[in-house]
Amino acid sequence: MNFGEKLKQIRNEKNMTQPQLAEAIGIEQSYLSKLENDKSVPSAEMFQSIIKTLEMDAKDFLKDIDKNILNGALKQIPEVANFINVAVVTRVHNVKKWLIGSAAACAFGFALMLAANDGLLFSNFQYKYESQGVILNNESEDIFRQYHTILGMKEDAKIITHEELNKLLSEFETSRVRLVTIETWENKGTVFFQAEGNGRRKFQLIDTKYAHSLGNKILQFLGALFMFCGVAGFFIEWRLRKLQVH
Repeated sequence: MNFGEKLKQIRNEKNMTQPQLAEAIGIEQSYLSKLENDKSVPSAEMFQSIIKTLEMDAKDFLKDIDKNILNGALKQIPEVANFINVAVVTRVHNVKKWLIGSAAACAFGFALMLAANDGLLFSNFQYKYESQGVILNNESEDIFRQYHTILGMKEDAKIITHEELNKLLSEFETSRVRLVTIETWENKGTVFFQAEGNGRRKFQLIDTKYAHSLGNKILQFLGALFMFCGVAGFFIEWRLRKLQVH
């Protein structure tokens, strides 16, 4: 928008005719007509008289006028020069905030993806544990592995016969052996115990496999999203700057 167009627009908004506004400012109607048709450029004193008569702030009057016009003949007016300087400072400040925000988004996204890849927040390993059965309170924690050996020693000592050994072993395996397998993302060590009934179960680690947990998949998605937004922020700022230059 040109200076004259803005002046005419405001005059019409205030329902004033050219003669009325010219009289209020204290100038000839012909001169006001030249200003509205951009055939004349106001001096610093004239610009002050215009905005004072229109009861407007210089910023409100100038904000819709084309920047090339402001940087041209109107730049000699102190209010215009100040408006341009403030606009430049504001634009630079906004660009800095935009670039810092974009850089922060990229950095945060990279950190999330790194945390997901290294399993810093959620494990990337799945642990498989197995328990053969419940160990009673008065039994050794290796009862399921040692029971056959104990019966063999009793057989060797002639305490039980071979038939009795087989019977006792069969009864033990039938009544006591209850395999339980659990898979967890938590590393509980090679062995851990868990209370159950009148005893406890001994869980032993039997397998470890690498696998992304749901938490790490979400972190990777969020990380990629933040990095995309950061890169997009840099690209948008670059495109807007090129458009402003042209």
